[in-house]
Amino acid sequence: MEDAVPKQHSRMKHYRKQPLNSFQPKRQDSIWKRVKKHRGLLALMIPGLIAFIIFNYVPMYGITLAFKEFQIRKGIMGSEWVGLKWFERIIQDPYMRVVLLNTLKISLLKLVIGFPVPILFALLLNEIRSVKYMKLVQTVSYLPNFISWVVLAGIFFSIFSVNGPINALVQMFGGKPRIFLSEQSSFVPILVFTDIWKGFGWGSIIYIASIAGIDPGLYEAARIDGASRLKCALHITLPCLVPVITIQLTLQIGGLLNAGFDQIFNMYNASVMRVADVIDTYVYRLGMINREYSYATAVGLMNSIVAILLIWIANRAAKAAGNNYTLW
Repeated sequence: MEDAVPKQHSRMKHYRKQPLNSFQPKRQDSIWKRVKKHRGLLALMIPGLIAFIIFNYVPMYGITLAFKEFQIRKGIMGSEWVGLKWFERIIQDPYMRVVLLNTLKISLLKLVIGFPVPILFALLLNEIRSVKYMKLVQTVSYLPNFISWVVLAGIFFSIFSVNGPINALVQMFGGKPRIFLSEQSSFVPILVFTDIWKGFGWGSIIYIASIAGIDPGLYEAARIDGASRLKCALHITLPCLVPVITIQLTLQIGGLLNAGFDQIFNMYNASVMRVADVIDTYVYRLGMINREYSYATAVGLMNSIVAILLIWIANRAAKAAGNNYTLW
Protein backbone atom coordinates (compact mmCIF):
# COMPACT_ATOMS: atom_id res chain seq x y z
CA MET A 1 0.00 0.00 0.00
CA GLU A 2 2.90 2.35 0.81
CA ASP A 3 4.48 1.64 -2.59
CA ALA A 4 1.19 2.28 -4.40
CA VAL A 5 0.92 5.89 -3.22
CA PRO A 6 4.19 7.15 -4.78
CA LYS A 7 3.36 5.37 -8.04
CA GLN A 8 -0.04 7.02 -8.19
CA HIS A 9 1.54 10.39 -7.30
CA SER A 10 4.12 10.05 -10.06
CA ARG A 11 1.37 9.11 -12.54
CA MET A 12 -0.58 12.28 -11.63
CA LYS A 13 2.57 14.37 -12.14
CA HIS A 14 2.98 12.76 -15.55
CA TYR A 15 -0.58 13.78 -16.50
CA ARG A 16 0.03 17.34 -15.35
CA LYS A 17 2.97 17.58 -17.71
CA GLN A 18 0.85 16.55 -20.70
CA PRO A 19 -0.45 19.45 -22.84
CA LEU A 20 -4.19 20.03 -22.77
CA ASN A 21 -4.50 19.33 -26.50
CA SER A 22 -3.45 15.72 -25.96
CA PHE A 23 -6.69 14.99 -24.07
CA GLN A 24 -8.96 16.33 -26.82
CA PRO A 25 -10.67 13.77 -29.07
CA LYS A 26 -9.23 13.28 -32.52
CA ARG A 27 -10.84 15.35 -35.20
CA GLN A 28 -12.78 13.46 -37.85
CA ASP A 29 -11.24 13.12 -41.27
CA SER A 30 -12.43 15.56 -43.90
CA ILE A 31 -15.19 14.46 -46.23
CA TRP A 32 -12.72 13.98 -49.09
CA LYS A 33 -10.56 11.65 -46.99
CA ARG A 34 -13.63 9.62 -46.08
CA VAL A 35 -14.68 9.46 -49.73
CA LYS A 36 -11.20 8.26 -50.67
CA LYS A 37 -11.24 5.72 -47.86
CA HIS A 38 -14.62 4.25 -48.89
CA ARG A 39 -14.29 4.81 -52.64
CA GLY A 40 -14.91 1.13 -53.38
CA LEU A 41 -18.27 1.10 -51.60
CA LEU A 42 -19.27 4.47 -53.01
CA ALA A 43 -18.47 3.23 -56.54
CA LEU A 44 -21.17 0.58 -56.09
CA MET A 45 -23.72 3.38 -55.69
CA ILE A 46 -22.92 4.99 -59.04
CA PRO A 47 -25.13 2.78 -61.32
CA GLY A 48 -28.15 3.15 -59.03
CA LEU A 49 -27.53 6.89 -58.63
CA ILE A 50 -27.30 7.37 -62.41
CA ALA A 51 -30.53 5.39 -62.93
CA PHE A 52 -32.25 7.44 -60.20
CA ILE A 53 -31.21 10.73 -61.82
CA ILE A 54 -32.21 9.60 -65.33
CA PHE A 55 -35.64 8.25 -64.38
CA ASN A 56 -36.58 10.61 -61.52
CA TYR A 57 -34.90 13.97 -62.07
CA VAL A 58 -34.41 14.31 -65.84
CA PRO A 59 -38.18 13.84 -66.55
CA MET A 60 -38.89 16.76 -64.18
CA TYR A 61 -37.96 19.03 -67.08
CA GLY A 62 -41.37 18.10 -68.51
CA ILE A 63 -43.01 20.15 -65.74
CA THR A 64 -42.45 23.19 -67.98
CA LEU A 65 -45.36 21.90 -70.12
CA ALA A 66 -47.70 23.11 -67.38
CA PHE A 67 -46.71 26.70 -68.25
CA LYS A 68 -46.74 26.36 -72.04
CA GLU A 69 -49.16 25.95 -74.93
CA PHE A 70 -47.52 22.71 -76.03
CA GLN A 71 -47.50 21.84 -79.71
CA ILE A 72 -45.83 18.64 -80.87
CA ARG A 73 -44.36 20.13 -84.05
CA LYS A 74 -42.69 22.95 -82.08
CA GLY A 75 -41.50 20.79 -79.18
CA ILE A 76 -41.12 21.77 -75.54
CA MET A 77 -38.52 24.48 -76.17
CA GLY A 78 -40.38 26.06 -79.08
CA SER A 79 -43.85 26.08 -77.54
CA GLU A 80 -45.28 29.39 -76.33
CA TRP A 81 -45.24 30.33 -72.64
CA VAL A 82 -48.75 30.95 -71.25
CA GLY A 83 -47.99 31.43 -67.55
CA LEU A 84 -50.70 30.21 -65.16
CA LYS A 85 -53.36 29.73 -67.84
CA TRP A 86 -53.82 26.00 -67.17
CA PHE A 87 -53.94 26.45 -63.40
CA GLU A 88 -56.74 28.99 -63.85
CA ARG A 89 -58.56 26.40 -65.93
CA ILE A 90 -58.18 23.86 -63.09
CA ILE A 91 -59.95 26.27 -60.72
CA GLN A 92 -62.71 27.03 -63.22
CA ASP A 93 -63.23 23.45 -64.45
CA PRO A 94 -66.50 22.18 -62.84
CA TYR A 95 -65.66 18.53 -63.52
CA MET A 96 -62.36 18.95 -61.65
CA ARG A 97 -64.38 19.37 -58.44
CA VAL A 98 -66.19 16.08 -59.05
CA VAL A 99 -62.88 14.31 -59.68
CA LEU A 100 -61.31 15.84 -56.56
CA LEU A 101 -64.23 14.81 -54.34
CA ASN A 102 -64.13 11.25 -55.74
CA THR A 103 -60.40 11.06 -55.07
CA LEU A 104 -60.71 12.29 -51.50
CA LYS A 105 -63.68 10.02 -50.77
CA ILE A 106 -61.98 6.85 -52.03
CA SER A 107 -58.61 7.72 -50.46
CA LEU A 108 -60.10 8.59 -47.07
CA LEU A 109 -62.12 5.36 -46.98
CA LYS A 110 -58.99 3.35 -47.82
CA LEU A 111 -57.02 5.22 -45.15
CA VAL A 112 -59.59 5.07 -42.34
CA ILE A 113 -60.66 1.47 -42.93
CA GLY A 114 -57.46 0.03 -44.38
CA PHE A 115 -54.72 1.64 -42.27
CA PRO A 116 -55.44 -0.27 -39.01
CA VAL A 117 -55.76 -3.65 -40.77
CA PRO A 118 -51.99 -4.37 -41.21
CA ILE A 119 -51.39 -3.32 -37.60
CA LEU A 120 -54.10 -5.66 -36.27
CA PHE A 121 -52.82 -8.45 -38.52
CA ALA A 122 -49.28 -8.02 -37.20
CA LEU A 123 -50.54 -8.09 -33.60
CA LEU A 124 -52.49 -11.29 -34.26
CA LEU A 125 -49.51 -12.93 -35.97
CA ASN A 126 -47.39 -12.08 -32.94
CA GLU A 127 -49.73 -14.16 -30.77
CA ILE A 128 -49.31 -17.33 -32.88
CA ARG A 129 -47.06 -19.78 -31.03
CA SER A 130 -46.52 -22.22 -33.90
CA VAL A 131 -43.67 -20.85 -36.06
CA LYS A 132 -44.60 -23.03 -39.07
CA TYR A 133 -48.24 -21.94 -38.99
CA MET A 134 -47.21 -18.29 -38.61
CA LYS A 135 -44.92 -18.51 -41.67
CA LEU A 136 -47.69 -20.18 -43.67
CA VAL A 137 -50.17 -17.40 -42.80
CA GLN A 138 -47.59 -14.72 -43.64
CA THR A 139 -46.81 -16.27 -47.02
CA VAL A 140 -50.48 -16.59 -47.96
CA SER A 141 -51.16 -12.98 -46.94
CA TYR A 142 -48.24 -11.67 -49.05
CA LEU A 143 -49.26 -13.43 -52.28
CA PRO A 144 -51.98 -10.98 -53.49
CA ASN A 145 -49.46 -8.13 -53.47
CA PHE A 146 -47.51 -9.83 -56.28
CA ILE A 147 -50.54 -10.21 -58.55
CA SER A 148 -51.09 -7.40 -61.05
CA TRP A 149 -54.30 -5.39 -60.92
CA VAL A 150 -54.84 -6.38 -64.55
CA VAL A 151 -55.14 -10.03 -63.45
CA LEU A 152 -57.07 -9.22 -60.27
CA ALA A 153 -59.56 -7.05 -62.16
CA GLY A 154 -60.41 -10.02 -64.37
CA ILE A 155 -60.83 -12.24 -61.31
CA PHE A 156 -63.13 -9.72 -59.58
CA PHE A 157 -65.18 -9.23 -62.74
CA SER A 158 -65.83 -12.97 -62.69
CA ILE A 159 -66.59 -13.07 -58.95
CA PHE A 160 -69.05 -10.14 -59.07
CA SER A 161 -70.60 -10.97 -62.45
CA VAL A 162 -74.24 -12.04 -62.88
CA ASN A 163 -73.21 -15.70 -62.97
CA GLY A 164 -70.51 -15.34 -60.34
CA PRO A 165 -70.36 -16.84 -56.83
CA ILE A 166 -71.55 -13.62 -55.11
CA ASN A 167 -74.78 -13.56 -57.11
CA ALA A 168 -75.17 -17.29 -56.54
CA LEU A 169 -75.24 -16.60 -52.79
CA VAL A 170 -77.69 -13.71 -53.32
CA GLN A 171 -80.04 -15.97 -55.27
CA MET A 172 -79.68 -18.72 -52.66
CA PHE A 173 -81.17 -16.36 -50.08
CA GLY A 174 -83.97 -15.26 -52.42
CA GLY A 175 -82.43 -12.11 -53.86
CA LYS A 176 -82.10 -10.99 -57.46
CA PRO A 177 -78.76 -11.06 -59.30
CA ARG A 178 -77.00 -7.71 -59.69
CA ILE A 179 -74.06 -6.39 -61.68
CA PHE A 180 -72.16 -5.04 -58.68
CA LEU A 181 -69.28 -3.45 -60.62
CA SER A 182 -71.72 -1.44 -62.75
CA GLU A 183 -73.67 0.02 -59.80
CA GLN A 184 -72.51 3.29 -58.25
CA SER A 185 -73.69 2.26 -54.77
CA SER A 186 -71.54 -0.88 -54.64
CA PHE A 187 -68.51 0.05 -56.75
CA VAL A 188 -66.65 2.17 -54.17
CA PRO A 189 -67.05 -0.38 -51.30
CA ILE A 190 -65.71 -3.09 -53.65
CA LEU A 191 -62.74 -0.84 -54.48
CA VAL A 192 -61.95 -0.31 -50.79
CA PHE A 193 -62.38 -3.99 -49.86
CA THR A 194 -60.24 -5.34 -52.72
CA ASP A 195 -57.49 -2.78 -52.09
CA ILE A 196 -57.29 -3.77 -48.41
CA TRP A 197 -57.31 -7.47 -49.28
CA LYS A 198 -54.46 -7.03 -51.75
CA GLY A 199 -52.18 -4.94 -49.56
CA PHE A 200 -52.71 -5.73 -45.88
CA GLY A 201 -50.28 -8.67 -45.80
CA TRP A 202 -47.47 -6.77 -47.49
CA GLY A 203 -48.19 -3.67 -45.39
CA SER A 204 -47.83 -5.67 -42.18
CA ILE A 205 -44.16 -6.54 -42.86
CA ILE A 206 -42.81 -3.33 -41.35
CA TYR A 207 -44.93 -3.80 -38.20
CA ILE A 208 -43.88 -7.45 -37.82
CA ALA A 209 -40.24 -6.38 -38.10
CA SER A 210 -40.78 -3.69 -35.45
CA ILE A 211 -42.46 -6.18 -33.10
CA ALA A 212 -39.49 -8.55 -33.51
CA GLY A 213 -37.22 -5.77 -32.22
CA ILE A 214 -39.10 -5.27 -28.94
CA ASP A 215 -37.16 -6.35 -25.85
CA PRO A 216 -38.53 -9.77 -24.70
CA GLY A 217 -37.74 -8.75 -21.12
CA LEU A 218 -40.69 -6.35 -21.19
CA TYR A 219 -43.10 -9.22 -21.87
CA GLU A 220 -41.48 -11.43 -19.21
CA ALA A 221 -41.77 -8.68 -16.59
CA ALA A 222 -45.43 -8.09 -17.55
CA ARG A 223 -46.27 -11.81 -17.29
CA ILE A 224 -44.64 -11.98 -13.85
CA ASP A 225 -46.95 -9.14 -12.81
CA GLY A 226 -49.92 -11.15 -14.09
CA ALA A 227 -50.58 -9.34 -17.37
CA SER A 228 -52.63 -11.22 -19.97
CA ARG A 229 -51.78 -11.42 -23.68
CA LEU A 230 -54.27 -8.68 -24.44
CA LYS A 231 -52.73 -6.35 -21.87
CA CYS A 232 -49.24 -7.10 -23.18
CA ALA A 233 -50.40 -6.20 -26.68
CA LEU A 234 -52.12 -3.00 -25.53
CA HIS A 235 -49.50 -1.75 -23.06
CA ILE A 236 -46.23 -3.03 -24.59
CA THR A 237 -46.55 -3.91 -28.27
CA LEU A 238 -48.74 -1.01 -29.40
CA PRO A 239 -46.74 1.73 -27.60
CA CYS A 240 -43.53 0.33 -29.12
CA LEU A 241 -45.14 0.53 -32.58
CA VAL A 242 -46.06 4.23 -32.22
CA PRO A 243 -42.94 5.54 -34.07
CA VAL A 244 -43.57 3.30 -37.09
CA ILE A 245 -47.33 3.99 -37.06
CA THR A 246 -46.71 7.76 -36.99
CA ILE A 247 -44.34 7.71 -39.97
CA GLN A 248 -46.57 5.36 -41.98
CA LEU A 249 -49.65 7.48 -41.27
CA THR A 250 -47.82 10.66 -42.29
CA LEU A 251 -46.77 9.12 -45.61
CA GLN A 252 -50.25 7.78 -46.31
CA ILE A 253 -51.82 11.17 -45.60
CA GLY A 254 -49.41 12.60 -48.16
CA GLY A 255 -50.85 10.16 -50.69
CA LEU A 256 -54.49 11.14 -50.15
CA LEU A 257 -54.75 12.41 -53.73
CA ASN A 258 -53.49 9.10 -55.04
CA ALA A 259 -56.55 6.86 -54.93
CA GLY A 260 -54.90 3.99 -56.83
CA PHE A 261 -54.73 4.45 -60.60
CA ASP A 262 -53.96 0.80 -61.50
CA GLN A 263 -56.90 -0.55 -59.56
CA ILE A 264 -59.50 1.97 -60.68
CA PHE A 265 -58.36 2.09 -64.30
CA ASN A 266 -58.71 -1.68 -64.63
CA MET A 267 -62.02 -1.96 -62.76
CA TYR A 268 -64.14 1.08 -63.58
CA ASN A 269 -66.50 1.56 -66.54
CA ALA A 270 -68.80 4.20 -68.00
CA SER A 271 -71.65 3.25 -65.62
CA VAL A 272 -69.67 4.21 -62.51
CA MET A 273 -67.56 7.02 -63.97
CA ARG A 274 -69.40 9.63 -61.91
CA VAL A 275 -68.24 8.11 -58.60
CA ALA A 276 -65.03 6.35 -59.70
CA ASP A 277 -63.24 8.92 -61.85
CA VAL A 278 -60.25 10.23 -59.88
CA ILE A 279 -57.44 12.69 -60.57
CA ASP A 280 -55.06 10.05 -61.96
CA THR A 281 -57.59 8.59 -64.41
CA TYR A 282 -58.66 12.11 -65.41
CA VAL A 283 -55.04 13.08 -66.14
CA TYR A 284 -54.62 9.87 -68.17
CA ARG A 285 -57.61 10.70 -70.35
CA LEU A 286 -56.54 14.32 -70.78
CA GLY A 287 -53.02 13.42 -71.85
CA MET A 288 -53.29 10.08 -73.65
CA ILE A 289 -56.77 10.31 -75.22
CA ASN A 290 -57.58 14.03 -75.54
CA ARG A 291 -53.91 14.98 -76.12
CA GLU A 292 -54.18 18.01 -73.84
CA TYR A 293 -50.62 17.56 -72.66
CA SER A 294 -50.17 20.97 -71.03
CA TYR A 295 -53.41 20.81 -69.04
CA ALA A 296 -52.73 17.22 -67.97
CA THR A 297 -49.24 18.24 -66.78
CA ALA A 298 -50.70 21.17 -64.82
CA VAL A 299 -53.22 18.88 -63.07
CA GLY A 300 -50.47 16.36 -62.25
CA LEU A 301 -48.18 19.12 -60.94
CA MET A 302 -50.95 20.52 -58.75
CA ASN A 303 -51.55 17.01 -57.41
CA SER A 304 -47.86 16.66 -56.47
CA ILE A 305 -47.74 20.08 -54.78
CA VAL A 306 -50.82 19.29 -52.68
CA ALA A 307 -49.29 15.90 -51.72
CA ILE A 308 -46.13 17.63 -50.43
CA LEU A 309 -48.25 20.10 -48.45
CA LEU A 310 -50.27 17.26 -46.92
CA ILE A 311 -47.09 15.48 -45.79
CA TRP A 312 -45.82 18.74 -44.24
CA ILE A 313 -49.13 19.36 -42.46
CA ALA A 314 -49.30 15.77 -41.17
CA ASN A 315 -45.72 15.99 -39.92
CA ARG A 316 -46.38 19.30 -38.17
CA ALA A 317 -49.56 17.90 -36.60
CA ALA A 318 -47.63 14.91 -35.26
CA LYS A 319 -45.06 17.26 -33.72
CA ALA A 320 -47.75 19.48 -32.24
CA ALA A 321 -49.32 16.41 -30.62
CA GLY A 322 -46.06 15.82 -28.78
CA ASN A 323 -44.86 12.93 -30.93
CA ASN A 324 -41.09 12.97 -31.38
CA TYR A 325 -41.11 10.28 -34.06
CA THR A 326 -41.67 12.37 -37.19
CA LEU A 327 -40.11 12.56 -40.64
CA TRP A 328 -38.12 15.70 -39.79
